[in-house]
Amino acid sequence: MHEDLREVLVDEVRLQARIKELGRQITADYQGKDVILVGILKGALPFLADLMRAIELDVSYDLMAVSSYGASTKTSGTVRIIKDLDEEIEGKDVIIVEDIVDTGLTLNYLLENLRSRKVNSLKICTLLDKPSRRKVDIKPDYNGFEIPDVFVVGYGLDYAEKYRNLPYIGVLKEEVYTK
Repeated sequence: MHEDLREVLVDEVRLQARIKELGRQITADYQGKDVILVGILKGALPFLADLMRAIELDVSYDLMAVSSYGASTKTSGTVRIIKDLDEEIEGKDVIIVEDIVDTGLTLNYLLENLRSRKVNSLKICTLLDKPSRRKVDIKPDYNGFEIPDVFVVGYGLDYAEKYRNLPYIGVLKEEVYTK
């Protein structure tokens, strides 16, 4: 375990097993459909990569980059699209792939934005869900793990661009982000 972590919340074995389960669920739900996975950079990238390999369908993917945090541990509430989709999604079945759903403000903005593009369907797949912090009524359609209100890093999640490469989800020690 990394020295800046208080504990490992979800170890690598549990993480990969749950992603395989999510892949099986999505495979069953989307037979015969034109599916595009929309990964939200940067945090969702490891999850997106493992999830798409666990889906036994022809799927395509695209990436968006949005920001509402910066180098803070709390969302600013202001969402900015830094990188938009390269592909057209009109008429497609879209699954937003997120690393974590926290307040839901960023995701709420994305849902409205992507719905306006005349998609066939739009669902959310998140690795982590923190419903205790929700400020808008959003419930992921596919959820890896529900977690308590702790600051987590690893497997794509960061604090000030660090810890993304950890192969598990850990709880960051408070003294690391309150310096």
